[in-house]
Amino acid sequence: MRVQSLTLAAAGLALLAPTAPSAAPHPSVGAPGASAPREEGSVRAADLLARVRDCTPVSRGRYRADDDTPATIPVCGTDEAVFWKADMDIDCDGRPGVECNSRTDPLFSGATAYQQSDGRYLSAETLPYIVVPGVSDIWDHRDQGVHGGSVAAVIYQDRVQYAVVGDTGPSEIIGEASYATAKALGIRPDPRGGGTPSGVTYIVFKNSRATPIESHASAVEVGERLARLFVRGTGGETRLPEPPVDEWAPTGLSEPAQGGEPSAAREPGRS
Repeated sequence: MRVQSLTLAAAGLALLAPTAPSAAPHPSVGAPGASAPREEGSVRAADLLARVRDCTPVSRGRYRADDDTPATIPVCGTDEAVFWKADMDIDCDGRPGVECNSRTDPLFSGATAYQQSDGRYLSAETLPYIVVPGVSDIWDHRDQGVHGGSVAAVIYQDRVQYAVVGDTGPSEIIGEASYATAKALGIRPDPRGGGTPSGVTYIVFKNSRATPIESHASAVEVGERLARLFVRGTGGETRLPEPPVDEWAPTGLSEPAQGGEPSAAREPGRS
């Protein structure tokens, strides 16, 4: 009875005490309601999506979104770019950090297929990058001027994020990007179960390059310029001199001619 009385008394005092508005909880990164830039640059998501409404396949076959899904995703192409519409799995590989390491990601690898200008591997946690499938009979991305450091526009809902090609993945699966890319798009970036099952469009501009690969500012500058030309349909103007195949590859590491990834890298962790 004493406990009940004390509880009732405390409740009465609480009702009489002035109340202060409680601080609204901060949404977690990638959670519903989390803030993210709706546009990066001036080119609208709707205008980019209008240019990739129709698909002329450049891949010889189709890709899976995950191991247990059917192969339904083609890589499509125009004179200026290649693109695909898929899910987004989270790549947390590369230099370890607070969010991307062997504790947060059971499939973590400290290597990426490409290195930054100082020889270190890329940081999935801080650099927006996308993953392209390893070279196979389905598609050789190099044939369309896609290499490490190529610039991409990644679109989710009404958001646009510029990124670079920073890693290679399984040769039969498509739809993966770095922690930083997902976070910027408002997609949950957790490598243990984040990402989104659909609704992401990846547009890679042929023969483009961010210099150096780790400079997001360069990716935005190049991507914004090429995106403006792309939505206008001014094809030939978007083409840049083709960079070397292994421009950003580690010393002695080049992209394979057939199947899978470079021998020094392992399959990126997929959610």
